[in-house]
Amino acid sequence: MKYQALVDGKAGDHELLLGNEAAVRGALEARIGVAASYPGTPSSEIGDVFSIVAKVSGVYFEYSANEKVALEVAAASAASGVRSFTFMKHVGLNVASDSFMTTAYIGTRAGFVVLSADDPSTHSSQNEQDNRYYARLANVPMLEPSSPQETKDYMVEAYSISEKLELPVLFRTTTRVAHMRGDVVLGDRRPVVRRGVFEKDPSRFVPVPANSSNMHVKLLGRLAEARHLSEMSSLNHVVDVGVGGRVGIVTVGSTFNYVVDALEELGLSARVFKIGFSYPLPLDRIREFAADVDELLVVEELEPLMENDIKTDFLSHGTRTPVCGKEELLVPRVHELNVDVVAKALANHFGVPLHVPASGKVQPWPSPLPSRPPVLCPGCPHRGSYLAVRRAIRELGIPEPVFASDIGCYTLGMAAPFSAADYLLSMGSSVGTAGGFDVATDQKVFSFIGDSTFFHAGLSALASAIHNKHRFVLTVLDNRTTAMTGHQPNPSMLTDAVGDPAPAISIEAVVKAMGVPFVKVINPYRVAEATEAYKEATQVDGVAVIVSKQVCSLLLDRAKRAKGIWQTFQVDRDVCTGCLTCVHDVACPAIFVSEGKAEINQELCDGCGVCSQDCTVHAIGVKK
Repeated sequence: MKYQALVDGKAGDHELLLGNEAAVRGALEARIGVAASYPGTPSSEIGDVFSIVAKVSGVYFEYSANEKVALEVAAASAASGVRSFTFMKHVGLNVASDSFMTTAYIGTRAGFVVLSADDPSTHSSQNEQDNRYYARLANVPMLEPSSPQETKDYMVEAYSISEKLELPVLFRTTTRVAHMRGDVVLGDRRPVVRRGVFEKDPSRFVPVPANSSNMHVKLLGRLAEARHLSEMSSLNHVVDVGVGGRVGIVTVGSTFNYVVDALEELGLSARVFKIGFSYPLPLDRIREFAADVDELLVVEELEPLMENDIKTDFLSHGTRTPVCGKEELLVPRVHELNVDVVAKALANHFGVPLHVPASGKVQPWPSPLPSRPPVLCPGCPHRGSYLAVRRAIRELGIPEPVFASDIGCYTLGMAAPFSAADYLLSMGSSVGTAGGFDVATDQKVFSFIGDSTFFHAGLSALASAIHNKHRFVLTVLDNRTTAMTGHQPNPSMLTDAVGDPAPAISIEAVVKAMGVPFVKVINPYRVAEATEAYKEATQVDGVAVIVSKQVCSLLLDRAKRAKGIWQTFQVDRDVCTGCLTCVHDVACPAIFVSEGKAEINQELCDGCGVCSQDCTVHAIGVKK
């Protein structure tokens, strides 16, 4: 079995693990019994691993409909005495925040950890929000590892802290920590505690107003205990880089790695206070640390949270050690940091030449590489859907339509030639915003949402649109998987998170049951039929739903190759006129121009045939 070592590895064994894989091993060493998630990069691999190891390790694992449901499953399990784990990308915590805030009030009986995988520089996200604010907003403790080893070790410690304080613990990673690979020394793994008993206590677990005000008082008392734990924690410690440094640097998470590397490359010495238990901050120890240095630099990604807390604390205690960081424009407040960025900041601050350091290790920044924008895969069924929508709009002469888009692969429809994404907020927002455009404009509105996103956050918005008599065409792009995060299952599929049979929920049946007057299922590879369906949908006085049903091309490719039925398309150069309609309309990565005529890369083509339907001179056909 893949990941066998995560289950069977013994204490002292060494494994080369991703940060996300190390999080799974840490949770198993902590004896969790329940895990629940909604997939989202950079946390996706955690769920991918659990889907494989859950059964053999004795853990219950599910992909919930969204992050709020996942958190609620885990919170209720922890309230029943079973250590529980929920994990999500940073914007997923926004979805779960309503329930997350209340779990801090009611607390937990068994250990409960909420992992937030933040995404500085928005590698795969719509924003780069700093979820350290959530620990402060909810008044819960937070840990931040800087390596796979720490991810595993901190996970075990997080459950201990959670049970000491009877609070959920926010466990923050970032893209670099989640996807970093390193040597991890395993610890002991004892049997999972899978079942518990919920002991009723309404005064604690039912936050009606009469109870919640007292809960808040207790929460603040637990936060004071958390501060004491942070002051005493070995996760917060000093590392000396070089000899005799009189400058102090406070840093956290992956930025610790950048700071150490940058100091060594620049040949500088400093005392580095590495923060692992990052909220509440160990402010007493930081003041003690500051007393032994001439100045304090705070290096953290995104918001100046630690910097502001330290400056405020120093001011209230009369500590005169100068503190600098983002507010002095030394460290950037946007995007993720790296060794180059930190080295530049330190070089500027210390007046050290960046490109000719004492060690000679830092090289000039290389010239930027050409950008490679993401595109829909060859054969992606979304391409056929967008092509059909655009054809219908053109043939009907619809002026200035509005395209409300959503989170998923299909957001790539924003690029030319489709230009089918005008407005995007969050998961499921395409349905709600479509209604907003309808009531505020006279423009025709087209909305797009994926099958997984439809169940995640589209159902309630659709109910609202139907009830309020909004008028727009909603396309549910049903590619039979949660494609963008790695092909995880969703409620429309016949298997669950661990591969067991599960009842599939029909999207078209749900939509019809909600009272939508026009529902049609199309195959996006049949462009002419799909175009006619969109023409019909635009005539509906109300919400019209088109379910574009075709398996993700990557999954379809695997199935076709396994069955030996692979076929590709080719261009007959004798027939091709060089009009390049296929290039401009279809924009498939497999199609390119050679000597003024279209060609198809046989290694990339997956045989969907959409381009052949777009060719006006019938120059494209199946390769013989």
